[in-house]
Parts: sequence; C-alpha cells; structure tokens
Amino acid sequence: MDEVRTRHELRVADARELGAIVDGSVHLVVTSPPYPMIEMWDGCFAALDPGIAAALAGERAAEAFAAMHAALDRVWRELHRVLVEGGIACINIGDAARTLGGNFRLHPNHARVLDACTGLGFQNLPAILWRKPTNAPSKFMGSGMLPPGAYVTLEHEYVLVLRKGGLRAFRTEADRERRRESAFFWEERNAWFSDVWLGLTGTNQELPDSETRARSAAFPFELAFRLVCMFSVKGDTVLDPFAGTGTTLLAAMAAERHSLGLEIDAALAGAAEQRLAGAAPELNRYLTERLARHFRFVGERKAAGKELKHFNEPHGAACVSAQETALRIRRIRGIERAGPGVFTATYT
Repeated sequence: MDEVRTRHELRVADARELGAIVDGSVHLVVTSPPYPMIEMWDGCFAALDPGIAAALAGERAAEAFAAMHAALDRVWRELHRVLVEGGIACINIGDAARTLGGNFRLHPNHARVLDACTGLGFQNLPAILWRKPTNAPSKFMGSGMLPPGAYVTLEHEYVLVLRKGGLRAFRTEADRERRRESAFFWEERNAWFSDVWLGLTGTNQELPDSETRARSAAFPFELAFRLVCMFSVKGDTVLDPFAGTGTTLLAAMAAERHSLGLEIDAALAGAAEQRLAGAAPELNRYLTERLARHFRFVGERKAAGKELKHFNEPHGAACVSAQETALRIRRIRGIERAGPGVFTATYT
C-alpha cells in the first residue's frame, strides 16, 4: 500500500480575501469567527471598519451589529466559492447579550449568519447546539431573584451546518474506498449526530499573553474532530479561515485529511505552527483512546447479551454494522516541516 501523507498549511492572511484558493477546491469548512457584539472582539472588528468603532463609541447597537456582520458576509461569500458541490461549512457561532445606550438586549448572531449564508445559496441542514454550562455565581444577568427583570443565561453556542448544493457524489471506486475507510463507529454516530452536544469544554491555550489568549477563544479539539469525521472523508481538504491556534488543522491531521488555515493575527499563527510541529504524541494518544473506547463499548455490549454481527478486519474488532467493517485508524508516524507554515504528516 502506498504511504499515506497529508499536507497542512497555515497562512497569515485575511479571511475575507481567499483569492489564492481555487474555486471548488475545498471539501469542508470548520471555523469559528469573531462573534459580533462580544466585547473582547470589538477591537478586531473596529480594525476592519472605523465605522464600527464609531458606532460602539456612540452606543448605537443596531448599527454596530449590522456593520460587524457586513464584514463577515465577505467571508461567507468566499466560502461558498471555494467549496466543492456537496461540500459542507460548519460555523461555530454564539449569540451576544450586551448593554449599550442603557438598553440590554440579545444580538442573534447565529440567525444573522444563517440568513446571510442561505441568501448565498447554502442549504441549511440541522444545526448542533454546543452546551457550555458554567457554575460561576456571576453568570446570572439582570435583577437576580426579582421578576421581571432577570434574564435567561446563555449557556450554549451553535454549530451551523450548511451545504453547497445537493448531496456529494463519490463516482470512482477509489473515492468510495476512501469513504468506507472514513466510517465512524456505530456508537460514535449515535453521540455525534445528536443535535445537543454536552460535556465539551472550551480550550484554554497556553499563549504568550493574556490578550492573545482571550482572542483565541478556541473550541475544543473533540468538537473539531467530530465535525471533520462527520462531514468529510480521508484525503479531503479542510479549511479554517479563522484558524486561531490551529485546532481545526490538528483535527484534520488526526483524521487523515489535508488542511489549510488562515489567521490574520501573527501571534496566533505562530502559536498554531508550534502546535502543529509537535502534535504527533498528543494526536496519537487521542487516536489510541478512540479505538480503546470502541473496545470498551464492545465489551459492555457483549456483557449485556447484545449481539455484534459484523467484524472490522483492520483492527480485529467486532462492530454493529457492515458499514464499519472497513473503518481504519492510522497513527501518525511523523510530522515534517515542508516550508514556511507548511507541514507534512505521514501515517502508519
């Protein structure tokens, strides 16, 4: 069998300018943009449009909200262009609750992004609610225990799932074989394809200063890995136009996909490069545990007297369905730097 290799590239670039990416060359997008009307990203948006800074200074909430999303609209147009027919875009976005001009209100970021993307022709698929509970005493907003001025606490974000065109076609036998190898286990399917994800906590990155760390706001590896496995196959190209510290690229590497990340902040891009260069031990631990979880599931199912009618030859594992029998998980043999911001992973 030919050696399996994947390519991973990180560029310091503006997500609104994807001109260097060929039309229809990306199979999956997994990303999380700066959230409009969340205070820690005010500076990012103001740097893109001085009108945003003026609107915030004047406490004109509706104007600031509209201008921030106008900046993001350029990104969504580019994503639609670079995706293949049948390609998927997964956009992690949270709503914002904020007081401006003495008025407290919710700014529905997910609805605004969804409206923009469907207007471009994206097909809206069932979304995921990522629930991020917190027990901090300060999480409650408004008048505390006194009605009617208390407000519901925001403890979830959205993962919007959007498709360009109809179902993706796998026309050659080689494509169909890659798809079979890319299967997930039955028990993973049951957890991953639920519309509410619990127990995934945000990632606290070790970054050089507190300001950069706050701006990264990285989603957890598990979230990115699930999405990569759910909506792409091995050998596909995964794009993250807001790459941050490179979590999407790491997930693609672990799942034997190629990846491309864009990050406008050079400090974050530098942190992402460091993570990619030394990622093999961490990713191999994760892949080993993924397989171990399946063997635990098999043991528990057999102990409960439930039959497993099929067998996965690559790993010598019983499985529930025939679609799992060709599933193959490869460990990362090595990661080599192939150029500035470019890495090649090989597998065994």
